[in-house]
Amino acid sequence: MSKRLASFHGPSTPTSSPVSQVKKSVTPASPSRASDASIHRKFRTLLHELRSIANTWDDIVLVDGLKAARTLVDSRTELDNALAMVPADTQPGSVLVSPKLEVMDGCITQLDSVLMKLSKLLQRMSTVLDNMEALMFEAEKLKGFQWCHEEPLWISWPIEKFVLSLSELTTPYHRSLALHKELVDVLRSHTVSFEDSRNAINQWVEQPFLRDDGWDAKWEDLCEVEVEKWDAR
Repeated sequence: MSKRLASFHGPSTPTSSPVSQVKKSVTPASPSRASDASIHRKFRTLLHELRSIANTWDDIVLVDGLKAARTLVDSRTELDNALAMVPADTQPGSVLVSPKLEVMDGCITQLDSVLMKLSKLLQRMSTVLDNMEALMFEAEKLKGFQWCHEEPLWISWPIEKFVLSLSELTTPYHRSLALHKELVDVLRSHTVSFEDSRNAINQWVEQPFLRDDGWDAKWEDLCEVEVEKWDAR
């Protein structure tokens, strides 16, 4: 029996020929799974871009714009107070008036620049939304109608719900830009009253059209819930 077992298992002494190693095959990721990851990654990137645009908007309004508006109103008030001290029968000198006028004109120029920057941000926001819609159509070709309209992109919202809901995002920003233009026109006039100037600055800071419908109010918390790895760095 031992001879038969020996012949069955082969020679017990090592041979000079090396034993070939069995290579483990690596199973590539399926095209479907790869396309899923690409769609998720691209859409998350577009959402992050929308958030960045909204944050930049607030920075421009509440830092650059507010500083220019307050400096304008303060300089105008200081000039009015200084002119009030000049005797009625005396013409105010250029040394008193010119520096304040230069500061005020500079502030108005800065406010016009702020409006241009906000307009460009709004255009960028529209472009991102167009790219989201294009990505949804691309996903529909790859994954099918049901995947786009019924399957959750991450947690519960399908990609279609994101795209349709976000399409309304530009509306409050359009209204907000129109309001900022009106407020700049109010502040532009050197005859505007201090009370009207103060009301304009209060509206500038408040941004009433973004209070309930801007990115922070409507989308930031939702994305934290609905988008996987939303704040992952």
